[in-house]
Amino acid sequence: MAKISGPSIPAASGTARQLVILCHGYGADGNDLIGLAPHWQRLLPDAAFIAPNAPERCDAGFGYQWFPISRLDPAELMRGVESAAPVLNGFIDEQLRLHGLDASRLALVGFSQGTIMSLHVGLRRAVAPAAIVGYSGALAGPDRLKGEIKVRPPVLMVHGDADEMLPVSRMHEAVRALGDAGVAVQWHVSHDVGHGIDPAGLEIGGRFLRDAFAAVPGVAAGA
Repeated sequence: MAKISGPSIPAASGTARQLVILCHGYGADGNDLIGLAPHWQRLLPDAAFIAPNAPERCDAGFGYQWFPISRLDPAELMRGVESAAPVLNGFIDEQLRLHGLDASRLALVGFSQGTIMSLHVGLRRAVAPAAIVGYSGALAGPDRLKGEIKVRPPVLMVHGDADEMLPVSRMHEAVRALGDAGVAVQWHVSHDVGHGIDPAGLEIGGRFLRDAFAAVPGVAAGA
């Protein structure tokens, strides 16, 4: 199995009581998302952040990919996430061990292809993460979720209504499927925002993570 790694930022408090794993999008790398951590450290002072590079060099010729994408075909997406899921799960388990944390102290944050990965893996783990936050993403195999879901962490989906790469309709499709599967899902549409994260979406995501961690027994809320 491929081993992955990437940039990290330790807990601002000096002691990691929570772990946030940031999964980047197609053609990017861990540096693309680790920049979210400084924005969230005020809200999450006890969280360590790590943003692994995906396991494959990107077919586009730059950055990394969790799996190849030639088109947004449902069958292709499902094959892709299933092939990459063991690598991400192994990385999650390794990081939890390294930080000495229970699996309930984990949050997954994804962007684009990283959202697809975070949702697929996070909803099928043995122990529910504290939260999943997905930016500008989609859900692979929405019709299969009810039969495969194992845990139901709170989920936040954020998407720009001017996204031409993954239209906002993919977020609404994911939200419907998550709700139908019994997941407590919230969503936010960022107006006039394309395939990216705006300041409002960044703030909403940070507060969602803070509140989700605070709901885990033994985890105190941040500032």
